[in-house]
Amino acid sequence: MNPLYERGAVVTVRPAHPGDAEAVRAIRNHAIEHSTALWTRTPQSEREGVAWLRAHVERGSAFVAEVEGGEVAGFAVYAPWRDLDGFRHTVEDSVYVREGRHGLGIGSALLAALIDSSRDAGHHAVIADIEAGNTGSIRLHERFGFHHVGTVPEAGTKFGRWLDLTIMRLPLT
Repeated sequence: MNPLYERGAVVTVRPAHPGDAEAVRAIRNHAIEHSTALWTRTPQSEREGVAWLRAHVERGSAFVAEVEGGEVAGFAVYAPWRDLDGFRHTVEDSVYVREGRHGLGIGSALLAALIDSSRDAGHHAVIADIEAGNTGSIRLHERFGFHHVGTVPEAGTKFGRWLDLTIMRLPLT
């Protein structure tokens, strides 16, 4: 994939491979421990991280962003939105950027790759389920044409407080 030059940094988005599992797991676990982006308190083990990424790699739905020097500075995946057959044409996206690497265009580059890949795979729509207070993620998705389709109040809990779930949708066809 083509590198992105933004704010002096070279960012290259490429398909993920199994060797990226530890870097991806570190980014996921940081989000689990320090944010409301993932609604769980349980970090991924090494084995779980390898299996999780392998499933996405096999589907062709995992990407990483590398910055100069080969550091994995972010990752993105899409997966079936729901397990039932009737939802088979709809996928859900997940985009994460390593702490300290925000504002370099990494999230945008990853989301662009996911949208292109989802469309090329023949999917009909991408759903983004976002914690309602995550204005950065909401703005990112809006820039790519996602529309707010609803908010579920108090859909989950983390860090001792109730969280609202904002649902956004991008049609691909």
